[in-house]
Amino acid sequence: MAAARSLSSAPLRAIRKLGAVALFLLTILQSAPYALRRPRLISAQVQNAGVLSLVIIMTSGFFVGMVVGLQGYDAFSRLRQEDLLGAAAALSLIKELGPVVTALLFAGRAGTALTAEIGLMRATDQLSAMEVMAIDPIGRIVAPRFLGGLIAVPFLTAIFNCVGILGAYFVGVQMMGVDNGAFWSQMQEYVSSEDIREGIIKSMVFGVAASLVAVFEGYTADRTAEGVGLATTRTVVITSVLVLVLDYMITSFLL
Repeated sequence: MAAARSLSSAPLRAIRKLGAVALFLLTILQSAPYALRRPRLISAQVQNAGVLSLVIIMTSGFFVGMVVGLQGYDAFSRLRQEDLLGAAAALSLIKELGPVVTALLFAGRAGTALTAEIGLMRATDQLSAMEVMAIDPIGRIVAPRFLGGLIAVPFLTAIFNCVGILGAYFVGVQMMGVDNGAFWSQMQEYVSSEDIREGIIKSMVFGVAASLVAVFEGYTADRTAEGVGLATTRTVVITSVLVLVLDYMITSFLL
């Protein structure tokens, strides 16, 4: 009976948490003008979330592109269509792998840092001290971090795509002998502005989702070391699942 009650209450808990996240997002949007009047706060968070993630983004993008190049060459060589490798690599990176992998890496590196930072502020009563001094913690702490992540993810996705295409070029042209001109010309022919638009939309939606989950989990974490650790774990898990679900929904809608 206890297990049955637990299972029956799980959907209610999920609905309540979804409502809490929606209200939290509205609160952030209401406090966004406060943060926008202080661009230094946002630029600092763009640096923390974006610039400091460039190394892992570029490294991962290059090796993902190399894998795409190897797998694509193996598949197209069986069909004697090796010249299509450039178009296939660009489409797979721009439309799917770039936004998804970037969001997952952002959640693992920057998202966990945001959750831990805000969670520790909550645990050490720094946020409560701001409220006592008539400073809105949402506008001063949460909103700049949310906006910083929202700005950083699309740019990180673009860098991931560019480096990934270079990785596919290195494998396909330099190692496997695909014609250099055919690699770039087929890419220009088959990659359209709609494909790029789809990738941009996904990166922006994933940026909102990853940043919102990170700041929400940190702001609502229990005021203990264990609570902060659990919130950090939830950030990675929830963001990963949410990105994959949103990826399918956006793809099915745009197609």
